[in-house]
Amino acid sequence: MRFRRLGGLRVSAIGLGAMPLSIEGRPDETRALATVHAALDAGVTLLDTADSYHLPGDAPGHNEQLVARALATYGGDTADVLVATKGGRGRPADGSWTVTGSARHLKAAAEASLKRLGVEAIGLYQLHKPDPAVPFEESVGALRELLDEGKIRLAGVSNADAGQIRRAHAILGDRLVSVQNQYSPAVRDSEAELRLCAELGLAFLPWSPLGGISRSSLDGPSRPAGTDRFGAFHAVAKERGVSPQQVCLAWLLAASPTVIPIPGASRPETIRNSAAAANLVLSAEELARLTVPESAP
Repeated sequence: MRFRRLGGLRVSAIGLGAMPLSIEGRPDETRALATVHAALDAGVTLLDTADSYHLPGDAPGHNEQLVARALATYGGDTADVLVATKGGRGRPADGSWTVTGSARHLKAAAEASLKRLGVEAIGLYQLHKPDPAVPFEESVGALRELLDEGKIRLAGVSNADAGQIRRAHAILGDRLVSVQNQYSPAVRDSEAELRLCAELGLAFLPWSPLGGISRSSLDGPSRPAGTDRFGAFHAVAKERGVSPQQVCLAWLLAASPTVIPIPGASRPETIRNSAAAANLVLSAEELARLTVPESAP
């Protein structure tokens, strides 16, 4: 496993997005715990969760509690594992995703996350999404209060645009350490935010980083190379003898030294495959083949 910086911490270059372990289609607990343990065995030290990762209508916190149980039952050392959680979203019974960014809600949510994770302070707490009904400064101000109170150690924002990132940085200074936005071969509308993170020294955590990449041989037949603008990922993967997912994650790592992808997984073999991408270094020629315009068919 290679490592990157997140604030003053050293974390694995590939993290684990734990959401698939708790939402629709989730595995049973035995397989879910085995998936987290496989990530830890592979050297993953960044686990990303949220209070809203649960089945629609259920009580918040299923995923946080699962991550806590996985760490408690792991046979190895977990001292260097950073658990990153988020607050500000909800999942009512209709399956939608709500947004609540008031200071009161975020502070209460953080307190509840603290108890579920069983820690004295949350390693990284992230505003899950800006709430258009609440001044952004109020939401980020709640993170500042939580930092000042010692209830969270580091802060991040998610689903934020460049202007919001700058405003959060102005409020939190070097205690703002990360931005978690969607970014993948299929969705690259956070290019400006990725560049800004490099400028400010913030970790950029792409969620759904494998968008546009079909299932690898681990899950079924690969998409034939050349059939669409993502075919190059499959072609390079075949040449290298690795999965298209590994090529995709290596491409993301090459985009900036601040990028730390957090691919989701619901099976041990999937996260082992993703973690192996940390040691895959693509050539300049391969990167040129993979970085195709979004407008390509």
